[in-house]
Amino acid sequence: MRPGEQGAVAAVEAPQRLSTGVKLAFGGPAFAGAAMAIPIGIFMPPFYSDVVLAPLGMIALATAVARAFDALTDPVVGWLSDRTRSRWGRRKPWIALGTPLSALFFWLLFAPPADLGPGSAVLWFGITFAFFFLFQTFEGVPLAALGAELTSDYNERSSVFGVRAVFLALGTIVGAITPAILLRSMGPGHEREVFSSMAAVYGVVWMLLMFLMLRVVPERQEYASRPVNPLVPGVRRALRNRPFSILLLSAVVGAIPAAVPALLLQYFVRYVLQPEEPMTWVSLFLFAYLATGLLFVPVWMRLSQRIGKLRTFVSASSVGVLASVGYYFLGPGDIQIALALYVVSGTQSMAGTFLVPAMAADVIDYDELRTGMRREAQFTSFWAIVPKLVSIPGSSVPLAILAAVGYVPNVVQAPDVQWTIQALYSVFPAAFYVAALLIIWRYPISDEAHVRIREGIAAHQRGENVIDPLTGANLRPPTTSAREAEADWFLDYFSPSELRLAASQGVSRVLPRVWAATGLCLVAAVGAGVMAFAGIDSLEDRPHPLTVLGVVVSGLSFTGFIFHALRIGPARRLSRADPGREVLAAHLDALDSGAGLR
Repeated sequence: MRPGEQGAVAAVEAPQRLSTGVKLAFGGPAFAGAAMAIPIGIFMPPFYSDVVLAPLGMIALATAVARAFDALTDPVVGWLSDRTRSRWGRRKPWIALGTPLSALFFWLLFAPPADLGPGSAVLWFGITFAFFFLFQTFEGVPLAALGAELTSDYNERSSVFGVRAVFLALGTIVGAITPAILLRSMGPGHEREVFSSMAAVYGVVWMLLMFLMLRVVPERQEYASRPVNPLVPGVRRALRNRPFSILLLSAVVGAIPAAVPALLLQYFVRYVLQPEEPMTWVSLFLFAYLATGLLFVPVWMRLSQRIGKLRTFVSASSVGVLASVGYYFLGPGDIQIALALYVVSGTQSMAGTFLVPAMAADVIDYDELRTGMRREAQFTSFWAIVPKLVSIPGSSVPLAILAAVGYVPNVVQAPDVQWTIQALYSVFPAAFYVAALLIIWRYPISDEAHVRIREGIAAHQRGENVIDPLTGANLRPPTTSAREAEADWFLDYFSPSELRLAASQGVSRVLPRVWAATGLCLVAAVGAGVMAFAGIDSLEDRPHPLTVLGVVVSGLSFTGFIFHALRIGPARRLSRADPGREVLAAHLDALDSGAGLR
């Protein structure tokens, strides 16, 4: 080993232990963030429909449009954050920009002028809601990336996100009970004052905690010196990362019914359990669920250090599945049994909030082994997209199903309606959660594998070849040849089928394929958008589920349009500078052998 190498290797391999102050400062903003999320998720729709008097159908549609827009902004902000170079780092400039602006638009969202008409109210809601989430993306994606890169130690990551989960649980409890307490103390007719004041306080606390985090939490400047990658090849390589694909697919499947329990909680309590004071029991169930989750965070953290993150996550989620199935067997008067089930289910409620981000951070280390780059924001932006998009149909389809089976508000429901509420509330989510667990069980990065990944990164820095601990492929150091690396990244603008077409029939055949994909995505985006807005008969009607799905499809298709449009220039370059069949064949062979995961 040459002089100086041992210190360089130690800097890579030594675990980064973080102080308690850094962990608290990083987790603190989650308290205000969770408190802000609850009013948006639970109280905002009735506030705008019943107090501001905005048409409910337009509220739902504006919500869908704003969340679908995130499908474009999240990966772009992630890519930009990874490429940012400044004296303050890659993440902190974006966080500093997004924090005050997101706080401002959060307050504006809950402080609409009193003289707005229905159309103006919808416009106010749509603008403030969209800009709030836009600027949340500015700070949220880089903040998640900052957390992923704070330490490379397997167990220390669980500790970092575990502390954050505690603040998240506390903020959720505060956000759930504060509006009810204020509204009950002030009485009817003061909703505007309650929500505007609450939003102002939450926004100020949010900024204070976030700027404290910026001051205390360090950013690892050595990661900023790594080379950057083009956007489109970076997306392709992220999706070829097998551990990441497993986590992402599991998250998609698990997120499909994620909004259903919160959406149907009041219906389940009022029309299935049928207590005398439904809202009192709803609050009690929520408190029991969230408080138990808070208490069990240290339990899951300790268990993850003993048996690993994957087994801990599966164990915790299995408890949630069993409790979810148990709700199906409850009926009128089963209040105490229901409370016990909410306590049991609550034990696992916060486990995923720190275990999954910690597992995702390990995936980013594996990507560094394959690419030599640190792309935390590009990976975490994928996680930001999933719940935003999937929650849109999940928030509307169950209500449409209830309407179809004959639901009538404020009366005793027919037996088939009660059964539908029970099935949607319990069996429907449980089935998806089981499917998500079956997918994530294939996640391959254990504590031992992570150690070999970190050792491989250190070996690459010494210029040595390593064996991929997950695939067995022989990996050359990413910096062996800058020209070769640039050629590999360039070829990743194109799919394997396009490269095979180029190798067999000539590179000129690729450009028309790229143009066709771009045009098809644009047609799909416009067509789905037209279909969505054509399905609105009245401003007062809740949009049909197909209308909401049309918005989601339109947003995803427009994202695809941007993705393929960014490939047109490289496709022209490929047509002008044919790399040759041997180069194309070598790249395809690398993809087939597993080395192409790089």
